[in-house]
Amino acid sequence: MARTLDFTREEALALLGEYNKEEFHLRHALTLEGVMRYFAEKLGYAEEADFWAQTGLLHDLDFELYPDEHCVKVQEILQARGAGTDLIRAVVSHGYGLSGAEHAPEHEMEKVLFAVDELTGLIWACALMRPSKSVQDLELKSVKKKYKNPNFAAGCSREVIERGADMLGWELDRLIEDTIHAMRSCEN
Repeated sequence: MARTLDFTREEALALLGEYNKEEFHLRHALTLEGVMRYFAEKLGYAEEADFWAQTGLLHDLDFELYPDEHCVKVQEILQARGAGTDLIRAVVSHGYGLSGAEHAPEHEMEKVLFAVDELTGLIWACALMRPSKSVQDLELKSVKKKYKNPNFAAGCSREVIERGADMLGWELDRLIEDTIHAMRSCEN
């Protein structure tokens, strides 16, 4: 049975806009919305694709204004707006072990969000190095080459990406390649 949405997309976008003004954060939220929708459909959760997408859209809701309380403050914000426990838990769990988040990712959706959050940033950094500035022509081998250089996209934690792949039981190459395809599906 599909989980119900707590907000319409328009309401979720408005909420995101209340707490995020920087283009980078807004673009990241929209990327995660599309990536999570892609994975929901790919992994057999098509009936929950809207929920997965909304979780991706709102996952960093508190980060811009409350970076020191990331994944903590968002609980208050979402509860005050009437969000249900499924959405709150899913959003909070992506910060497990990284911030004050106390909920470990359990559902496959939560594990995907944990794994792809940092990875999408690294993939975008790789794409921006290309003449096309696009993920459309980005290949796994190019990302792997940059991935090995700890100074490239240094803010994207390889440890977190690898922990996410381990949580999912996936090889790192699979996670990277699938995430590239997910980002292609929503680049524009």
